[in-house]
Order: sequence, then structure tokens, then C-alpha cells
Amino acid sequence: MADDEKRSLLVNKAKLSETCERYQDMVENMRELGQKAKTALTADERNLLSVAYKNVVGARRSSWRIVSSLSDRENDQKKKSKIQEYRKKIEDELNGLCDEVLSLLDHHLIAKCDDVTEKEKTEAKIFFLKMKGDYYRYKVEVANEDAKEALARKSEEAYEEAYKVAEANLKPTNPIRLGLALNFSVYYYEIQNNQEKACKLAKDAFDAAVEQLETLQDGDSYKDSTLIMQLLRDNLTLWTAEVEDGQQEDN
Repeated sequence: MADDEKRSLLVNKAKLSETCERYQDMVENMRELGQKAKTALTADERNLLSVAYKNVVGARRSSWRIVSSLSDRENDQKKKSKIQEYRKKIEDELNGLCDEVLSLLDHHLIAKCDDVTEKEKTEAKIFFLKMKGDYYRYKVEVANEDAKEALARKSEEAYEEAYKVAEANLKPTNPIRLGLALNFSVYYYEIQNNQEKACKLAKDAFDAAVEQLETLQDGDSYKDSTLIMQLLRDNLTLWTAEVEDGQQEDN
């Protein structure tokens, strides 16, 4: 089977899996595509890859939070031990999936960004560096205290590199740049516990996009950008209120 035909087949299978909400099947198709594609992934293929892993990893992140809450509330040590064993199983699955994504990014996807036009290369590089920051962040969430700092540093480095490229090359209204700002601000809020820096990053991204909102045309890009802007504003409202409450408590 020719490379283009095989690639098209994997994409179509991934789309079918997504429709059926069989995200593990979707992951397997997109992982194979990421490993075997001889040229950079298209925007559509990148989004399919992201959706696939986001769902399988997201399910385990949700499970981990639930089982951690159960463990914290359990007083019976025998039951608590069993719950913690199950949490470890979930952690192993989550870390395995995150490592899989990070390996794909480092050994296949980021390097292939050089095969396309400068605009496509820039967007793909930012997209993949953002993913790298995201999946290191997910590992931080479940890591023990000894491992958290090093993982957090790798997450921040990936976000920081992506943000520098985005600020230099993409409009403030670009959904890839806005999505990066959203996740980078969440990193500062949830991982670094730095509410002020999270608020500043979210506010700067939102304000810059608002100033150029009239340049956006109706369509998928407009919808994507305005949706992310709403998420930035929602987070900013919540975080600002918490910062103000903390300042009042300190007085």
C-alpha cells in the first residue's frame, strides 16, 4: 500500500473511532501515523492526534482525582491501602500514555516540522511544544514530591519556548496562540501556585486578542478563538477573585 493511501486510511479510521467514541482505537491509529508518516502532520492530523490522547489521558486524570479524594477521606487503613494500590495502577497507565506522547513528539513529530512551509512549520512547532508542556504537566499532577520539580521544569521550558515563537509569529487572535496562553496560565496557577503570574498571562493574552477581534472572520477559526477567549476570561475572573480574597486575608 502506498504511503499516501496508508496515511489516508489511518486518518479515516481515527475519525471513525472518534465518532464511535473509541478513543483507544483512535490513539493506536494516530500513534502509527505519527511514527510512520514521512512528512509533517497536517493541521487536521495534529488535531486528531490531540483529541485521541486528550481523551484517554483525560479519563485517567479524572479517575486519579476521584480515587485520590477517596483515599484522603478513608480512615480504615486496610481499605485505604487497597485504594492507594488502585491509584498506583491508574498513575502507571497515565504516565505510560504521557511518555508515549512525549516520545512521539521528541523522536518523530517535532523534527518533521522542517518539511513544510514556514507558516505551517511555525504553527506545527508551537502546537507540538504546547503538547509537550501539557503532557509533562499531567505527569507533575501525579508525581511524587521528589519528581515534581524536574517534571515541572520540563513543562515550563516547553511552554516558554512555544510562547516565544507564538508571540513572534502568530497574531494574538490565532487559536493556537490563545490555546497555548490558556494552558500556560493553568500551569502557573495549578503547578506553580502562582496566581498573579497566571492572571497576568491570561489577561495579556485576552486583552491582546480583544484589540484585534475585528480582524477575525466568521468561520472555524473565529469560533475556536472566541471560545478560548471565553475560557481565558472565565479563569481570569475566578483567579482574580481568589487573589483578592487572599490579599484581604493577609491584611
